[in-house]
Amino acid sequence: MAKFKRPEDIKVGVIGYGPSFGMGPTHLNDMKKAKMSPLAVCDSDPARLEAAQNDFPGIETYDTVDKMLKESDVNLITIITPHDSHAPLALKCLKAGRHVVCEKPLAITTADCDKMIAEAEKQDLVLTTYHNRYWDGSILRALKIIKEGKIGDVIRIDAHMGHWGNPGDWWRSSKTISGGILYDWGVHLIEYMLQITGSEVVEVTGFAKRGFWASKTKWKEDTQEDESFGIMRFENGIWGTLRITQIDSNPRNSMIEITGTKGTYGWDYDNFFLITPNEHGEKITHTGRHPEVEWWRYYQNIADHLTKGTKLVITPQWSRRPIHFIELMCKSAEKGASMKPKYT
Repeated sequence: MAKFKRPEDIKVGVIGYGPSFGMGPTHLNDMKKAKMSPLAVCDSDPARLEAAQNDFPGIETYDTVDKMLKESDVNLITIITPHDSHAPLALKCLKAGRHVVCEKPLAITTADCDKMIAEAEKQDLVLTTYHNRYWDGSILRALKIIKEGKIGDVIRIDAHMGHWGNPGDWWRSSKTISGGILYDWGVHLIEYMLQITGSEVVEVTGFAKRGFWASKTKWKEDTQEDESFGIMRFENGIWGTLRITQIDSNPRNSMIEITGTKGTYGWDYDNFFLITPNEHGEKITHTGRHPEVEWWRYYQNIADHLTKGTKLVITPQWSRRPIHFIELMCKSAEKGASMKPKYT
């Protein structure tokens, strides 16, 4: 899809310049590194628009999306807003003829993902999700270790995050806004599994516990789950488990553990470990730091796709898969039965 002659011709903007995690300037700076041209920022908070003008002198600022779409020549828009707003905002931008990047997750239902994909195809526009962690140093090294056969054939993947702690009173703790406890880091962890297995998913099972924190936060019944657990069975025989928790008083240090026939490879946020038994069954352990992240590849790929026709890595179909599996985990927990995925 070569739409532009040069990356500099791609005028980019963001919807949402909130202070949380500094994602507004992060996105614009990363797009700028890919030689695209920052043009516009939209936010309902005047203080955030002032911050954007300080960060990017001369940038256009708008207090509504409608104004930005009507008055700006922005070509590609990144949506950095609460999860439940991704679908309506993306649809509005696509219908206005703009390419769209959504912060992860793409949406919180499979049906919304389907609508967004259909509109992007109808308009012949790019729709993608900011799956920057596809290029984490941790997963890139893990794929290399597996390819080299250091842990043998992969049997299972265990992913887990969380601890014992109050989820707090912000929108990420609201199930109706965020989608639930699995929709933040769970999306990344499932993507790791998809990268590792390279296989389709044939069955999804979920379990969930709600209520402990509900009486202790202002969200009450709207508070996300205390803990959710999911199992995915892959077509190639591997199975994966996912647990995100806020009631674990004895959490494991690792984030991912990949168990193979010859050893185990795993990691936390900063470090990796490789455990292999010797001929006597004694554990040989190697540890170290992850390679540097290569997040710059995300926007570089988009710029190359729009100027050279390079294949898009993070397609909307790819980023729909974790959403579909998470939604099935939630439905499975409600129904008490395993679910067969539509998108495998």
